[in-house]
Amino acid sequence: MQKDKPSVEIRRSMSPLAWLYGLGVNFRNTLFDKKILKQQSFEIPVICVGNLTVGGTGKTPHIEYLIRLLSPQFKVAVLSRGYKRKTNGFMIVGTNSKVRNVGDEPLQIKQKFPETLVVVDKDRVSGIRKILSIEKEERPDVILLDDGFQHRYVQPSLSILLVDSNRPIFEDHLLPMGSLREPLKGKDRASIVIVSKCDPDMQPIDFRIYTNGLNLYVFQQLYFTGLDYGMATPLFPELQGGPLQALDIRKKHVFLVAGIASPQPLVDKVELITYNLYTKFFPDHHSFREKDIQSIREWVSTVDDNNKIILTTEKDAVRLRVLPYLDEEMKKMLYYIPVQVSFIDKKEQEQFNNKIIEHVRNYQTNG
Repeated sequence: MQKDKPSVEIRRSMSPLAWLYGLGVNFRNTLFDKKILKQQSFEIPVICVGNLTVGGTGKTPHIEYLIRLLSPQFKVAVLSRGYKRKTNGFMIVGTNSKVRNVGDEPLQIKQKFPETLVVVDKDRVSGIRKILSIEKEERPDVILLDDGFQHRYVQPSLSILLVDSNRPIFEDHLLPMGSLREPLKGKDRASIVIVSKCDPDMQPIDFRIYTNGLNLYVFQQLYFTGLDYGMATPLFPELQGGPLQALDIRKKHVFLVAGIASPQPLVDKVELITYNLYTKFFPDHHSFREKDIQSIREWVSTVDDNNKIILTTEKDAVRLRVLPYLDEEMKKMLYYIPVQVSFIDKKEQEQFNNKIIEHVRNYQTNG
């Protein structure tokens, strides 16, 4: 198996609550399966990207991968709930939108892909209807539904299920005993299953373990992806200059600040390029307050050496960049590491790309 692979945390004392939770989830799914609760399908392809677990499985990098793949041929829209935003209802995300109004991940996507329509709406059916009410010339050809696997009121044209390689769902349990949002059989709704965050040096036995553990149907396709990390990029380039190569930070003191669900893959990566790594973690989607910045400032000052940087994630960078209480000294130290999805097997990548493009093209033709 992959080195240093953590085991899935199981809270045995919570099994009674997990049983009750499972009753509720199974009852809801049964209502949809028996069509008592209605699903809405649309005349436009809707590709859902989601997971069965709480916590990060790499949804945003995979959404971004699909945008890069589809944008040369189709007009793409992204629909997200805008997790932890302070507003309600339907909102179109602009490059200058506030994190508190639209959420960090939708804003990150919009800033990276300004030509892509990005909207937030907790009610996904209503959100899609409003997207389709846009003037025909501006209307998208395909909608990417971010984190919509459990939002069953929408009937997607294609569902992609992400499974974190570090937390195999076939070893997990329902909340709160484990981290599953719904029972393992929920995976059967997916057309494509992607095991994400894989070690690029996965061995054949690792592929077999996931393949056997997931036990997919013949109609389902399985892929394996990892994450490629880019150069350390300045949050404030007007103060810092360009990105830093790995050799540029080899001997720097690197203070890694992350407010994401699964920071360990990033830690593993940074450990390969620096001798001096210090870490401070916050909850996923954390809103940095002035006292947080002060604690980071004091933490960094414990190292009496000017050769140091503060490193963070793309998602955290979106939130940190707009804070009013960052002084110039801290701005000069702040960098983030961009991340992209990479397929472990390049032949599988080509198959995946062709399947997605053909799905959108065929759906349009049939429509």
